[in-house]
Amino acid sequence: MELYYSFSALIVLASIFAYLNYRFLKLPSTIGIMVIAIVVSIILVLFGESFLPRTFGHLNNLMNSIDFTEVLMGAMLNFLLFAGGIHININDLKEQLRPVVIFSTVGVVISTFIVGFGMFYLLPLVGLKLPFIYCLVFGALISPTDPVAVLSILKQANVSKSLETKVAGESLFNDGMAVVVFTVVLQLAIGNEVDLGLENIGLLLIKEAGGGIFLGVLLGWITSRLMREVDDYIISVLVTLSVVMGGYLVARQMHISGPLTMVAAGLFMGNFNVKFKMKSITQDYLIKFWELIDEILNAVLFLFIGFELLMIKDFKEYMIPGLLAIIVVLFARFISIWGPTKFMSLRTRFNPQTVKVLVWGGIRGGVSIALAMSIPKGEYSNVILSITYCVVVFSIIVQGLTIAKVANPKQIAEEEKVLESTALDESH
Repeated sequence: MELYYSFSALIVLASIFAYLNYRFLKLPSTIGIMVIAIVVSIILVLFGESFLPRTFGHLNNLMNSIDFTEVLMGAMLNFLLFAGGIHININDLKEQLRPVVIFSTVGVVISTFIVGFGMFYLLPLVGLKLPFIYCLVFGALISPTDPVAVLSILKQANVSKSLETKVAGESLFNDGMAVVVFTVVLQLAIGNEVDLGLENIGLLLIKEAGGGIFLGVLLGWITSRLMREVDDYIISVLVTLSVVMGGYLVARQMHISGPLTMVAAGLFMGNFNVKFKMKSITQDYLIKFWELIDEILNAVLFLFIGFELLMIKDFKEYMIPGLLAIIVVLFARFISIWGPTKFMSLRTRFNPQTVKVLVWGGIRGGVSIALAMSIPKGEYSNVILSITYCVVVFSIIVQGLTIAKVANPKQIAEEEKVLESTALDESH
């Protein structure tokens, strides 16, 4: 019953904050909810114990009673990724497959090491020393873009379909690589022996990422065949729910990537009905159901992120290191995008505006906080959680609210035309 009470309280708060945002702030829903939650958290941290001790105590108990890592990585993320996968057109993804794969693998590794080295050499300048291995841990958890944050914010930005697919595709698939890198580096940090041979890490990646994608496609294929036989919206909704909830349990038992299982299953099921035409009422109910699930869980997740401030001790001490981390992470993001685009430009051309949107659209979110909170309690866990929180809040609020202005559709279209004409001239 504790979990029920906690979730009920979060839903009530999310609905109140969503209403207040709609009436007064008029920000994108998820960002508005998070901003209000952060403001409430700051007020409670500053004045709660003196003026509102019971409210402060209740909210603190609520946040401490929920295992954020388990709730997000083990439950919410599966629903959100499946919902995100359903809405991506597989043909659009095929066209952008090469950049999506490179950004979500090579890009994550490049970013991890740039952030690791950057934080190791720059943190002492602001009076904070962090061992190199823990700087790499931070680099690994902050490098993946958050699919939930990216997908929810991209809805507000008027970007081209190809660019949207690049950004969304990367964010959906980079979890597999990020979790492998984070797991290996964290095991080294806490003193466990890890075989760092390319063969061992390669096998781990194949099992984690390849196994997750294979299981997702298999689940998607089986359930799609079942849905062909019974074209009923109630059964279709139940079947897709069983894929998400049952699929995660299977992935967990097999020790493979649950997030990638959900992405693959969502992609397959969202595109399988090209040959099989559902009744319009079935398709309508199914799409609306998953849109509703997506919106509700997004609201709760961003509320959660806002209230995480209550759980960080001595947050004021880490404000300057947090600002430094924001600069380092943005620089690492630029290099991890710009570098691969130079390599890919031999066959795929990227204009400056596209690179700018890919860099600024690399939004961090709940996944990074969940990974930071999964670090065993120790001397450096609170430092990493604090600077992670700074980066995530900046990313969602500043980058999230300005991505629509950065993504200039007219300029992108003009630059793409120039590149196309240049490519044609070179071919002749």
